[in-house]
Amino acid sequence: MSAYDVTARSEAALRRSLITPEGIDLNLRIGDAGQRIGAFVIDWVLQMVCIGLFLVAVGWTLGAMGGKNDGHIWIIGFLGFFILSNGWFVGFELSPRAATIGKRIMGLRVAARDGGRLTAEAVVARNIMREIEFAAPVKFMIIAAASGGSDGLTMLFMGIWTGIFLFFPLFNKDRLRAGDLIAGTWVVRTPKRSLLPDLSDNHASGQFKFTDLQLSAYGIKELHVLEQVLRTRDRKTMVAVAARIRRKIDWTPEEHESDEQFLQAYYAGLRARLEQRMLFGHRRKDKFDTA
Repeated sequence: MSAYDVTARSEAALRRSLITPEGIDLNLRIGDAGQRIGAFVIDWVLQMVCIGLFLVAVGWTLGAMGGKNDGHIWIIGFLGFFILSNGWFVGFELSPRAATIGKRIMGLRVAARDGGRLTAEAVVARNIMREIEFAAPVKFMIIAAASGGSDGLTMLFMGIWTGIFLFFPLFNKDRLRAGDLIAGTWVVRTPKRSLLPDLSDNHASGQFKFTDLQLSAYGIKELHVLEQVLRTRDRKTMVAVAARIRRKIDWTPEEHESDEQFLQAYYAGLRARLEQRMLFGHRRKDKFDTA
């Protein structure tokens, strides 16, 4: 078997057919173990650097104050340490990109396995499990080793516990952590190109003139689905989605009109309309919302 065949089979094994509630197949590729480990290492190093710099700043401030009225500095220090320790992954994964710095560098993002929106509850759940799987046992072993207050059997148990969860993604086809199983999430690949500037600078979109009625057919939820379709750039998916939208808005395609250009233009128009309406307090969640 050639190297090309091996690579092709490996890529096919990582592809997943994700059907959204609208019936759209996003045809995603999940992140492999190497990408996820690389992303975690990058995030962990950056997190430790930020915590270290923060603690140095707190120590310098306490030293400069000479122990006078430094109670509020201690409070700020404890709060900052807690936030940096526990909020790093949650904060970044709750952002629109749904990815930490490490995941962005490795071309990954977190997504809901049911095809819906990634919720705050899911993000918090998967990251609480990370503390149980990895962070808490490792912190315990470091503190115990530094203080000499733990026996070898306990250290061995903690090491086995951490190892089981650390290698857990290698033993399931979707490369899921225990936190992903509980939260209903998975980590998928994201192209490293920027989508939104490309849409904004797309000169071809000027040839498409949608009416307000046509743009009002969909809401924020469908906008996010359409964005994902444009990010993945799967040809079959774009053909199916373009046909569905054209039927919905009663659009007759012009000669030489490509599906990708149509979708980019409709995305730009729908996004502009939704943003304009939000300025006036109107937020349409999906196509069933009459707001």
